[in-house]
Amino acid sequence: MAVFYQKIDISFPKIKRRVFARWIKKVIEKEGKNLGAITCIFCSDAEILRINRQYLKHDYYTDIITFDCTENSIVSGDLFISLDTVRFNSEKFKTEYEDELRRVIIHGILHLCGYNDLTKEQRVVMRMKESESLAIWNNII
Repeated sequence: MAVFYQKIDISFPKIKRRVFARWIKKVIEKEGKNLGAITCIFCSDAEILRINRQYLKHDYYTDIITFDCTENSIVSGDLFISLDTVRFNSEKFKTEYEDELRRVIIHGILHLCGYNDLTKEQRVVMRMKESESLAIWNNII
């Protein structure tokens, strides 16, 4: 299938969409799964807060909300990404905006691959998988 990109109430980030799609596919394949249909939806803090309240009953901002439509080994879903929060976090953690955006996107992809980050142990595994995935990025570009 493919990776699709949309935006709500915000401009598209300056990313190389085909490169991102290749990277996402490689990460999914490394997990022994296949790419289905993934949509990256870029939005503002206001929109991510609305989605968080409506669908998850959470009343706070976040960088990403993942809606998982994965079936068996076919990884599919929607990633709502707040570019406002990504920018805020890149400043807070003193990282490059593009690096933070890649980390957030791959975090969502890893959720679709079955990884979670609710417990301390799960967060350790998630961070390790993020690092491995970012290393794949460095080999693609």
